[in-house]
Amino acid sequence: MDIKRSGSQPSAKGPAEYFTGSVHIDAPFQGTEPARVGGATVTFEPGARTAWHTHPLGQTLIVVSGLGWAQREGGPVKEIRPGDIVWFAPGEKHWHGATATTDMSHVAIAEKLDGKSVDWMEQVTDAQYRA
Repeated sequence: MDIKRSGSQPSAKGPAEYFTGSVHIDAPFQGTEPARVGGATVTFEPGARTAWHTHPLGQTLIVVSGLGWAQREGGPVKEIRPGDIVWFAPGEKHWHGATATTDMSHVAIAEKLDGKSVDWMEQVTDAQYRA
């Protein structure tokens, strides 16, 4: 058993290469091989969001606070709230983040395939975000 105590790991800023706006990444975790699972708690300030991306084995989000938006390519922007569990299928191009006026935090969980858990793509434009 390995317990990582709350506050024992420093917060990291979401890199501008993969995020728009102010994003904080906390409590990152990674399973020990042969486990492939990993994730973190991610907090988006109002207007902040991920770039478009995919996950080779899919991704689960568990919304823990605030109000957010998520969208898969070709679909409508959907509202996500605390307690919601969002599943993106393997290879499904998508983004997620806070609404324009409210913070949102979620736990993001994904598995690695051949050492990789995410493929980052282009930024979500302001027009796409407000769609």
